[in-house]
Parts: sequence; C-alpha cells; structure tokens
Amino acid sequence: MQRNMLRRALTSALVTGLTSSLAACGGGGESSSNTPPPTMASMSITMSDASADDWACVGVRVLSIALVPAGGGNPVTVWNAPTPAPYINLEQLDQLGEILGNVSVPAGTYSGAVLTIAANPGDVLLTVAADPQSGFPLPGGTSVPADEIQIQGAQGSAGALTLAVNVKFDSALMVSTSTSNALDLEFDLAHPAFIVGHTPPAAAGATLWAVNFNGPVRRLAVPDITRLVLRHTYGTVTGVSSGSLAITKDFAVYPATNPETAIASAQTLTIDADGANGTIVYDLDAGTRMVVKNFDSESSLSGRYVRIAARYQENGSLVAVRVWASSQFSKVWLSPEGHVLHVDTASDVITVANENGRGVPVTVDAGTQFFFRTPANALADATPIATGTGFLNNQQLVRGFKVHVSVVDPLAVPMVADTIDIETAAYGGHISNASDTGFTYTSQYLAVGDNYSVSLGYIAATLANGFDDNGNPITGFKWWDFTFPTTVTFGTGAWGESRATWGDGASNASGWYVRDAVLVPTPLPLGTVSTAFSTNSFAVTVPGGTLPVTVDVSTAMGSATLVYQIDRANGVVTVSPIDITSSSGFAAITAGLTAGAPVKVFGVPQAPVAPATTGTLKAYVIVYYIGTMPSM
Repeated sequence: MQRNMLRRALTSALVTGLTSSLAACGGGGESSSNTPPPTMASMSITMSDASADDWACVGVRVLSIALVPAGGGNPVTVWNAPTPAPYINLEQLDQLGEILGNVSVPAGTYSGAVLTIAANPGDVLLTVAADPQSGFPLPGGTSVPADEIQIQGAQGSAGALTLAVNVKFDSALMVSTSTSNALDLEFDLAHPAFIVGHTPPAAAGATLWAVNFNGPVRRLAVPDITRLVLRHTYGTVTGVSSGSLAITKDFAVYPATNPETAIASAQTLTIDADGANGTIVYDLDAGTRMVVKNFDSESSLSGRYVRIAARYQENGSLVAVRVWASSQFSKVWLSPEGHVLHVDTASDVITVANENGRGVPVTVDAGTQFFFRTPANALADATPIATGTGFLNNQQLVRGFKVHVSVVDPLAVPMVADTIDIETAAYGGHISNASDTGFTYTSQYLAVGDNYSVSLGYIAATLANGFDDNGNPITGFKWWDFTFPTTVTFGTGAWGESRATWGDGASNASGWYVRDAVLVPTPLPLGTVSTAFSTNSFAVTVPGGTLPVTVDVSTAMGSATLVYQIDRANGVVTVSPIDITSSSGFAAITAGLTAGAPVKVFGVPQAPVAPATTGTLKAYVIVYYIGTMPSM
C-alpha cells in the first residue's frame, strides 16, 4: 500500500507511437498567398506516468495529439496514430518518458493540449498485477472483460467512440528556434479518480471499472531535457551512418502474442552513437557485445529490430547508451520489464512482474551487470554500478524498483540476467529515525518476505535537483505534500517517502541516497458516515473500528481536499470531481456526506488539541458513493 501511495504522490503516463502530421495554425482554411509560412522549431515529445501496485497492464490507445495556441486559433495537430493504433501500457512508464520523437512544430506559445483517445469497448485494457494489495476485488493476473470497463466521457457512434482530453498547462509552453523544446504529457495512473472500481451487493452484478481521463492527465514541465529518463525504445533500423542510426519506431502488440510481434509506425528517429564514452551494442543473434564510438562497423544492423536505451543531449538530439539488435522482434522484446516483485537473496533470483500479470523469475549470476539510468551524466549512464550477486544484499534492490532486464538467452529456463537497468529506485513505508542526515524506511507488504528496513541519507546539499515553483534551480533534498506536488519545499531537515539515486553527487560515489520525498496520507478502509458533514468536518466509522473518527476537510483555494462523487445507476458508473471551493461543490459534498453514506478517506492523523482527548484526520482525498452502494 505504501508503494501504491508513494507512486500516487510522486506523479504519472502514457505514450503513443504516433506518426507526425502537421496541421495549419489558425482558421484551418487555405493560407493566403501573402501569408508567410510559420517558422518551424524542433520539439521532443514524450509521455510518462506514475504507477500503481494493483495493475500490470493499463493499455490505452491515443489517436492524436494537438497543441492549443495561446493566442487563439485551431489546435495544431502534431501526432496521428499509426494503423492500427497501438496500445501503450501505462504501467511500464513509472516516472519514465516514452519517446515519440523530435518533431517540427510552429514556433509560438501554447496554452494546452488535446489528446484524442479511442473509447470503444476494448480500447482500454486492464490486467491485474501478479500480487495486488490486500482487499483488491480481483485475483492477480485477471484480465478485466471489456464490458466491465466504462470509459468516462466517450462520444460518437458505436465503433467510432472517442474521448477528447483537454489538458490545460499550468504555465505556457513556449516553442522557439533558439532553445531546446520539450513536451512531456503525464498520466497519473494511481490518481484516486483515474481507475475506480465499484462493487455493489452480489445481487447487483460484478465489479465495474470506471476509467476517468479528465483530471489525471497533465503536462509535466521539462526544465532540463538531459535529465529525462527514457524508457527503452523499439524500432527497425532503416539506415546506418558513421555517426547515427535511423529507425522507424515500433510498438509491441497487446495483449502479448507468442511470439510477440510489432506494430510499425511511420515515425522516424535519428539516434547518435556516443562518440565520447562509447555505445554498447549487443547482437542477440550472434551473442556478441561491442563498445563502439561510431557505427562504421555496424552496417549489419540495417533492416534489423533494435531496442535502444537512449538519452537526450542539450540540443534535443538522441544518443544511444546501449543497443540490442536481432532479426526477430521477439528477441529484443522478450526480456522482462516491470516492477520488482520479489528478491530472494538465498537463491539469487529476482521476480519481475510483467504486463500479463505474472511474475517472471530471473537468476542473477556473477556476470550480471546492474545499471542505474542517469541520463544527465553520460559516463554514469553507460557504466554499471555493480556486477554480480552481492548487489542483492543489504536492500540495494527491493520490491517496487522499476527495471528492464536483458537476459543471456530468452528461451532458457530459468532465464539468467545479462544486464539489469534500474530505471526507478523507489523506497517507501513507515518513516522513523528522521534527522538532518537521513531517515529509515520500514515497509509493510502482505508478503512478509518482501519487507525491508533500510536507512538512507539525503543527497548532497550541493547536488542540482530540479527547479522550484518559480523556475529557480534547487540544490539538495526537496519534499512536498501528497496531492500538492506543485508546492515544493527544500532545505535542511526536510524528509518524506522518496525516490533514490545512486551516489549522493559529492563525497560518496556509491549507495542509494534520497533526492526527493512526499508526505503521504493513510488510506482508510471503506467506511460509513456516522456524523453528517457540517462546518468542514464529519465523522466516519470503519469495519472493526471501535470509535468514529473525525475528519477535517479543507476548502482553502490551492490546497483544498480532493473530493470525488461515485455514482452507479442502471449498471453505469460515473466519476465526478467536486470542487468544494465553490458554492455548488460545497453543497454537493454536504448533500453526499449524510449519515450512513459510504465513504473512503485518505488522510493524515492529527494530534488532539486541548481540551479534546482524541485526534482528528486531515483529509487529503475523499471519495463518497451515491446510487447503488458498494459492498467493500
């Protein structure tokens, strides 16, 4: 649960492998012969996601992406999907960017984006994780039937249903010919209102899953393109020159086939060799490994499938850190990618949860190399942080890390890891022993063998660590409150649940150090309102609880409690965000939180204030139900 909440707080994504097609700015008609063509600028487009423990696959089809000019006019379409439009598994994008490409966009200022998503039955795939959290209504590995998934806001005729997701940017996106430009659209997969299950009493039917795209999607600012951690990119090599590979981007078929096949797109990418540090090239057909500083000797890559770990340069160009190549797509794809589910130090086996909702065991041996993706540091990105089984000790690889494993032989049983890319190192759990130098995490998983207790220090105070709310650079550790990720706090003594980085950037070259954190609330089980909402508070009782708990609700603009109304009527689930800073929203929550109403609360316990003898719960998120009531 802590991991789920951590990712919910650390923010989200989705990606499409769409083909570039530029539409005209303005009224949409033919340009006047006296109107000069727009000045075009290059822009990188990525999409990302914040993950959740309960799902192995959340597959989404995005049909097109358009940018909204700040000064008015028609949206500018910058991407269109290949045919058939591929599924993108959001679960694999845990704080990673899926690279779509460097595209030409009219220079100017944009205030938002419009994503068109396919919304027919079957256009969203849901597969339960191998080991979902306790109380989840479906067993691990379950594929949810299409008729039990309800996409909120779908419009159009049967067979051609779509959903337009309007994303308003927090700050304007300025595209210029004189700077590197980047757009990262993020889906917060673990947002409380993104995927909502509603389980009524047994007589009323099965669990229905409402998928709500309006709200969990936002633009993630990219102040430094060189720090983007990119998911491995698949493609077909169309050209090899001394300095670069030209590829067309490929996408895997979902649900996975055996052998796995690719959906080709017309999107082209140029990826350079690392002329300074060298690019590692693995030929999976020949079983060879080479380090090259140009591609002079790699003409055999032409026409073959590749998987590439890449990073961005300051000028927006892509550089290959490692390349895996084969004449068969299934060979470059068939390497487990997902979150670490178990680490068995006795047998040196890790289990990686894949997109089919099952755990894939992989053996670590003396030759296994571990990499930590550090795109801002080219040498570190290409250098293993450890080799061999000793890395599994001392909680240096734990449940919840997002990894991509490359195996020696994908057909071997068991598979043996050749390399393990650690893409996201996230620790979570109960926080204790907090001080000016670090703190301790103690995890609490349903599977006791996955638990850990580890003490971590903060990154060095001199280490660059992103930007504050005003765009000023931050050094050292930073943290924020759950549901308010735009309000960043930094400085000595800050603490919370965190992502980790290898090395602290100063005196220590190895070991995990926390670079940022989030203070997360505690999720209460589904309960019922015992005292109706009044003067910004109400009381709730939960199964097994001995006393009602008073819940305090904030209506302050900018930090108000997030509230969602879930309604099930006639077999349809509707998710409605409630703005309790408005008079209508306040009236809605007052009407919804009456005595006996089912409610789920995420909150932070508050100490009692004299003369009270019991504390309260500060609500960060409230979900209340109307219509057909849930049973859990």
